[in-house]
Amino acid sequence: MLKGASVQGSRARPPGAPARRRLPAGWPALAPTLVVAAVCATVAAAAPEAAAQTDWPQFGFDAQHSGVNPRETAIGAGNVATLQRLYHAFLPDTVDGAPAFLSQVSTPGGVRDLLFMTTTDGRLLAADAATGNVVWEKRPASGPRYTTSSPAIDPSRQFVYSYGLEGMVHKYRVGDGGEVTGGGWPQLATLKPDVEKGSSALAVATSASGRSFLYVANGGYPGDQGDYQGHLTAIDLATGSQRVWNAACSDQHVHFVEHGSPDCPSVQTAIWSRAPVVYDPAGDRIFMATGNGLYDASAGGHDWGDSDFSLRPDGTGNGALPLDSYTPSEYAALDSSDTDLGSTAPALLPAPANSRIAHLGAQSGKDGMIRLLNLDDLSGMGGPGHVSGEIQKLRVPQGGGVLTAPAVWRGADAGIWLFVANGSGISGLQLTADGAGNPSLAPRWTQSGGCTSPVVANGVVFCAGQGAVRALDPASGGELWRDEGVGVIHWQSPIVVNGRLYLTDNQGALWAYRLAALPPPTCTPDATTLCLNAGRFQVIANWVTADGLAGPARAVPLTSDTGYLWFFNPSNVEVIVKVLNGCSVDKSYWVFAGGLTNVRTVITVTDTRTGAQQRYINRQGIAFQPIQDTSAFPSCP
Repeated sequence: MLKGASVQGSRARPPGAPARRRLPAGWPALAPTLVVAAVCATVAAAAPEAAAQTDWPQFGFDAQHSGVNPRETAIGAGNVATLQRLYHAFLPDTVDGAPAFLSQVSTPGGVRDLLFMTTTDGRLLAADAATGNVVWEKRPASGPRYTTSSPAIDPSRQFVYSYGLEGMVHKYRVGDGGEVTGGGWPQLATLKPDVEKGSSALAVATSASGRSFLYVANGGYPGDQGDYQGHLTAIDLATGSQRVWNAACSDQHVHFVEHGSPDCPSVQTAIWSRAPVVYDPAGDRIFMATGNGLYDASAGGHDWGDSDFSLRPDGTGNGALPLDSYTPSEYAALDSSDTDLGSTAPALLPAPANSRIAHLGAQSGKDGMIRLLNLDDLSGMGGPGHVSGEIQKLRVPQGGGVLTAPAVWRGADAGIWLFVANGSGISGLQLTADGAGNPSLAPRWTQSGGCTSPVVANGVVFCAGQGAVRALDPASGGELWRDEGVGVIHWQSPIVVNGRLYLTDNQGALWAYRLAALPPPTCTPDATTLCLNAGRFQVIANWVTADGLAGPARAVPLTSDTGYLWFFNPSNVEVIVKVLNGCSVDKSYWVFAGGLTNVRTVITVTDTRTGAQQRYINRQGIAFQPIQDTSAFPSCP
């Protein structure tokens, strides 16, 4: 099933070869005399969250593997075009996945932000995110083969987990790499490491009960050879106990022995998608998908090839059966044509407000189709072991099979989006519901140029492929930025966190990008000029009376964001003006003003960093109309 094939169609370097916090979506309409104070208080309260450091603890950011960092505020549509390379560092071997990121880690060399990466030859690397230099590395085993897994960070932020080539999962202290042993660690993931591959990233989820679990999936190596069975190992991080769910012979909850006992006569049914499982907090379940292999569950068997199924967070179903399942009616054709359903994991979709189905998921695959599913009843038959039942089935807009993880994004005003990338390009699909509440996905745009798993940060889509990393507008697909210096991309995908973009490539390199340094503001305050928002915005005004008298308004600063203007007498305040940083809410700087005059007034606000201007005119004889412009300057930060 070509599980090692690049979506770009290029050969991977042989393993071991030398390397070369949520804010309100809207604001209420307030009385003119209250709006400035109310908005000021709200933004001031939000500022500490926007400035806080964020972690990227596992592939896809969260337990849903949505690919969305909702806390990024530094990089946005207004400034992403200024991204520039921070460094280009070579690693000991290829990292064929995405890094995990942990901020403010105490190490023997001081407090650092660290990137954690698992290499194809089985090393766990901890690199200084500021320089790319390796701080520590561990390699528990050198064979028998290779991995394309990615590490995951413990919810306590004290430990990091990584897959070892010998089929074990190891637990290390984040600061110095000291391995934790005992209490079940290292944990067994497979007794067949020569034929069962750790392809997927490790994943962590915390259930509704508060218990946290680590998930490890195994499939086969390219070529589908050998005595392998796809399976999931769920590890309770509090107790160290584990449970095994076998996608072939699901009536046996054990690790199979190669050509020994216990073993399963059926083979394949790999779990090999980029994310091994996705956790749905609404139903407190995990969902996953399998690749090619025998499916006989509808006939009373225990083999689940080319199927989606759900389990409890601890990795259990109902005895030999999962909690629920979905298998497309064409499962036999998928198996015979090597077009795995499970080449990608299900994507959890928030339901539109008027949807008659509360919990939705999208499952793509190597057959180039997208299937919309009801997560509460996958087959529509009320339980596992049934065939068909999808809500909708449509082709991937750009064509081609999907071996990447889609990203799911809900914009404040842009609706619900699914971004699907593959070797043919990337597309944006919007989820809506009709008047009867029937949900459906509708393609909105496509862009050519292959990409691996996309991510979204601060309203910008990022993806990498064909020797480039780029940024796209989520609503139109328009390109906002591109860098073509990176090497060949296989499974590697970017992360965007705390104003930085990080990406590895297939030549063993780690790339980091940051925003270009911004020029200092050039506003100079004087008797007729306000310099607001840390001096970035220049505010001047002119007035004209009905009988022709005219002059410049006199400016008096009050705070760094606020000032007032007077026309005729210093004791007679005519207008209050405020410029706010609303970047954490809607990626714009806001202009608010309230007046106590009816003379013609022209207020000009200039962003001294970009040269952009906004002019506000109050007509002669009209009581001053309040200004509440929350999209005045979309040039964050």
